[in-house]
Amino acid sequence: MDFDFTDDQQQLRDAVHKWVEKGYNFERRRGIEAKGGFSREAYTELAELGLCGLYIPEDEGGLGMGPIEGMVVMEELGRGIVLEPLAQSLIAGAVLSGYAGADLKSSWLPRIAGGEALVVLAQQERKARYRLDVCAATATQAGSGWTVSGTKNMVPAGDQADAFLVPAMAGGKLALYLVERTAKGVSTRGYGTQDGGRAADVVLDKAAAQLVTAEGLTALEHAVDIGIASLCAEAVGVMDQTLAVTLDYMNTRKQFGVAIASFQALRHRAADMKMQLELARSMSYYASLKLNAPADERRRAMARAKVQLGQSMRFVGQQAVQLHGGIGVTDEYIVSHYFKKLTQLEMTYGDSLHQLGEVSARMQETAGVFA
Repeated sequence: MDFDFTDDQQQLRDAVHKWVEKGYNFERRRGIEAKGGFSREAYTELAELGLCGLYIPEDEGGLGMGPIEGMVVMEELGRGIVLEPLAQSLIAGAVLSGYAGADLKSSWLPRIAGGEALVVLAQQERKARYRLDVCAATATQAGSGWTVSGTKNMVPAGDQADAFLVPAMAGGKLALYLVERTAKGVSTRGYGTQDGGRAADVVLDKAAAQLVTAEGLTALEHAVDIGIASLCAEAVGVMDQTLAVTLDYMNTRKQFGVAIASFQALRHRAADMKMQLELARSMSYYASLKLNAPADERRRAMARAKVQLGQSMRFVGQQAVQLHGGIGVTDEYIVSHYFKKLTQLEMTYGDSLHQLGEVSARMQETAGVFA
């Protein structure tokens, strides 16, 4: 199998890398975090690079690209621990392109692609934990439209988004709806997240909604799988940069008159970090390559990838802090921010324990190594 990137993919990587390096340095990120964890200006800059329309067809104003391009972009954004939730635009673009009717597509896809509208997935509920088939929100048909009632938690940039993709129960079946933030009956409570970003609790009280698809669970699983693949790629970028900063520190920090990188025990720990990073990278590739596979195969692949990424993120983050010592947990030093980002990513879309259960539940009779 050829794992080389095409010239177009490499050019895309270079463009995003240059933006992160020159336009989203640590100082700018800290300023955005201090102001609430989301910058519409920075999000618009991502849109100007064409990234918001990555999964949107060209005839709807997007780039019409696929999972590998998405992986390349998210990996580079991970290096800069970018706070703006581009992955949500990838999810919204793919879900609306694949499941919505013509009216919704024409109304929202060009705006998402152009960065004029931020549409985010609002699926998490407290009682559901990470299960997608557990939903307390309800939808009721009202004339030619719908209304949705319920509470969604930890919605990315929920008080800044323009609309939400909301799963809700209608007639005993899960369906997916689009709800505008400015609609009557919608209220949000925003707050900062551990990684410096922004989220909100969204309360819907008979809020006007548009039906995206009656096959809500199918669309929701697809949406979350896009999120997992994006998260895996982002985590690889974060870990890559975490390791680079740690190695640089080990080569400059001295004890007993020599760089601590010369101590064999510490070199072994750094080598273990590198091994975990490469295991994560291979599973990120696996997740992206399986994103267009049949649903059952895709869901198994995402659970497997998230288990490995969770283990790698925890190990790399903890070792980076340990190898830095006390400075590794100070807010002024970037490694603490990498560590917080990795910790939050491990909990997003199902922590490692939940995903291990998913792997077990989806295991087939031919799962053995020698089958």
